[in-house]
Amino acid sequence: MLRQLSLAVVLLTAASVHSDEINIAVAANFAAPMRKIAAEFEKDSGHTIVASFGSTGKFYAQIRAGAPFEVLLAADEETPVRLEKEGDGVAGSRFTYAVGRLVLWSRKEGFVDAKGAVLGRNDFQHLALPNPRLAPYGAAGIQTLQALGLLDRLRSKFVTAENINQTYQFVASGNAELGFVALSQVYREGRIAEGSGWIVPPKLHEPIRQDALLLTRGKSSSGSAALLNYLRGDKARSIIKSYGYEL
Repeated sequence: MLRQLSLAVVLLTAASVHSDEINIAVAANFAAPMRKIAAEFEKDSGHTIVASFGSTGKFYAQIRAGAPFEVLLAADEETPVRLEKEGDGVAGSRFTYAVGRLVLWSRKEGFVDAKGAVLGRNDFQHLALPNPRLAPYGAAGIQTLQALGLLDRLRSKFVTAENINQTYQFVASGNAELGFVALSQVYREGRIAEGSGWIVPPKLHEPIRQDALLLTRGKSSSGSAALLNYLRGDKARSIIKSYGYEL
């Protein structure tokens, strides 16, 4: 009995040694798919994820200031490149885990047509978008308006949000009739699940490549490496695709 108990203690200790708690910084647009991926990853690997969701620009500042994140899932590709060059990311660990899609969205059924002509009609008061200096989806929104020749005409209607989640809240609450949000926020089972929207053609803005990076604090963490590998696997990729991202 004593021998069996000792063996059980050894096995339990070994399992705990190989089980990490991973602190990750995740772009706000990727919150919903990441929660699903985290649940599957924890079940499959035994590691635990502690995720913070927010703007990539703010995460950059926090990481540079010493925030204890081990993995960054950014909303762009530029921020991980900068962190890698500045020594806060592990060289060679960066890869694109998703390509985001932009959508012009309203909570009102039928308000946004399938070609985005509502922008040209100009029969609305407020157009929400995330801060284009901090958020790639905001920059993509500006590029879209430029491509359509509507930027100067509509600039006075902008309601600028801190991040993509706040942009969604502005539109969902009715404080803005429509706004540029991430398709992942409103896309379920192959369609826009509520309200109305125009999925912006990729040719109207630069690709929203979202890169993952192993940060220097996670260099010795087996859990962090396992998570990055998991993101490249079929199960995670299936979840990512279900939210409207391209791979």
